Amino acid sequence: QLQLAESGGGSVQTVGSLRLSCAVPGYSRRTHCMGWFRQAPVKEREGVAAIYTGGGSIYYGDSVKGRFTIYRDNAKNTVYLQMNNLKPEDTAMYYCAADTRARTALQTLPFMPSSSLFDQWGQGTQVTVSS
Repeated sequence: QLQLAESGGGSVQTVGSLRLSCAVPGYSRRTHCMGWFRQAPVKEREGVAAIYTGGGSIYYGDSVKGRFTIYRDNAKNTVYLQMNNLKPEDTAMYYCAADTRARTALQTLPFMPSSSLFDQWGQGTQVTVSS
């Protein structure tokens, strides 16, 4: 089991910014890939961003490209999601997820890995964007 601790959610107005953090004990040696996902009420879970631990490859969901940035601080065992130019449609519960079994390596195409490939999940942090 890997304890993922998200923080940084909150309420912001349109075009505002927020930064989410996900603390991951032993990040560099225990994970193959880290991802951020979100889920709004009555909607399916959506992939937001992912970063591979080894090579550092990064992928984004189409709806956030150009606005969100995923990055990591290995010294702090933390993965971040910088969210800029937020829109009301970004309102959702945001989850940090880890692939500790290298299942994301099965995805050979260059796009956001499926949530089904991640085995460890945080509790989520709410992001609300008002117009």
